[in-house]
This record gives sequence, structure tokens and C-alpha cells, in this order.
Amino acid sequence: MRNFLSLLCFFLAASCFLKAQSLRQPLSAVYIGLGAYSSQQNDVFSFTNNQAALAKIKQGGAGVYGERRFLLAATSNYAAAVALPTTNGNFGISLKYFGFKNFNESQLGLAYGRSLGKKVDIGIQFNYYSYRVPAYSNASTINFELGTIVHLTEKLQAGVHVYNPVGSKLSKTDEKITAAYKFALGYDASDRFFIGAELVKEENFPVNLNGGFQYKFEDAFFIRAGFASATSTGFAGVGVGWSNIRLDITGSFHPQLGVSPGLLLIMNFGKKEQP
Repeated sequence: MRNFLSLLCFFLAASCFLKAQSLRQPLSAVYIGLGAYSSQQNDVFSFTNNQAALAKIKQGGAGVYGERRFLLAATSNYAAAVALPTTNGNFGISLKYFGFKNFNESQLGLAYGRSLGKKVDIGIQFNYYSYRVPAYSNASTINFELGTIVHLTEKLQAGVHVYNPVGSKLSKTDEKITAAYKFALGYDASDRFFIGAELVKEENFPVNLNGGFQYKFEDAFFIRAGFASATSTGFAGVGVGWSNIRLDITGSFHPQLGVSPGLLLIMNFGKKEQP
């Protein structure tokens, strides 16, 4: 029975995520990267959506995220991020993992972002991506992604992001990792309310739309919600912050596969900045 369940989980993971390049556009990444195009509500995970968001990080921090996708251990998804501001630009480290012992994907990224004046931010990230299927296959590759964010006004930001533009290939299998392109807009209606959307075009796939909002109804509490059209999925989360720590309880819903609960924890370094 255990072998049957493992095999079933493997094919479910393969059919749902491999074609969509799950590590690049995971169901959860829309949630954790939503603040990338906000000048008021960005956080340590924002650069995982667009590395240019690193430029506006003023306080270093670290975060972890875990999601039990469709309530199955075999389709669990994890992410971690660290952001470090310096006088010569800001650095970020990200780690993503999806799967279980019989099938898993992972990606380690090193990012850098900085401002080019008051209107333009840029960023780049180099990744080591690998997948592993014990007793069957494993492969890896190195690729990169880059992005820019333009501050059209004090409240309106536009961004462009490109993943793997040169089409790197996996070792051993010689399989090409597809490229993906994003165009995004973010609007800070106030210091408490942000709304954003992005068009995503992955090579050989239709154009998809992701969107969402975040609202702070108290200094320590907020809600975040949105959707991802590629998977017809809605997501939402509630968060609470105290001192330098923030905790989010999240969830997403797929009409056929069900609920995916998640938990996010962020810890900022140093003294809490005053608004």
C-alpha cells in the first residue's frame, strides 16, 4: 500500500507540476512574492519574484515558508530567503524545495539588487537547479534571472522579470529549461493598501495572469489574497507582526485537488524601523 501511495503521489506531482516548472511558478510563489511591486509592503521574500525588489530592502531579515500542497506529504513545498542590505547594493539568498524522497526538485539562488537613481531598480540572480528521482534519474543546471522595477510615481510601480533567457539545459538529460517572462504593475493606494497584478508568459505555454492585494487594518495585522489563473487557484493569508517577527497563516484552493495550507515566518534583523 505504501509503494502504491508513493507511486500515485509521484505521478500526481509530475502531471501537475513538471510541465509548469513548479519551482519557477509554484502555487505558493504568488503569495510569498506579492509584495515585490510595493514600495510600502515589500518583505524578505519579495526578491524571489523580482530581484530588483532587493534594492528597497532597508532592514536585513530571514524567512521560511512551508506548504502542504493538497494536504499530501509527497507534494510539500518549502522556501527560505535571506536579505542583507549593504552600502554597495543588497544581497539575497533563496532556497526552494518541492517533493519527497522518491521525487524532488530544489533550487539555490544568489541574488543582488540595487537602485539606479530614484526611479529605477535592477536585480539579478544566479541559480543552481536540480531534480532527483532515486534509481531512475537526476540532473542539474545553472541558470540566471534578472529584473527591473520602475517607479512611475510615488504610488505606482512597473516591473519586468526574465527567467532563464538563454535556455540552459539539464546535465545528463540535455533537457532545456523553459524561459519565462513577466510584466507587472503594483499600486500603493495608501500606506495600508496595496494591489498588484502580473502577466506571465512561459515558453510554450499560454499567457497567465496573477493578481492580489494586501491590506493592513492595524499596524500589527494584515490580510493578503489573490489568484493565479494558470491553475485556477485562489489564495489568502492572515498575518500578525510583533517586534521584528511576522507570522502568516496561508491557504490556497484548487477546484479539483483541494486545499493547500501553509505557514510563513519572517524575522528581521536589528531594531524595528519606524514607519
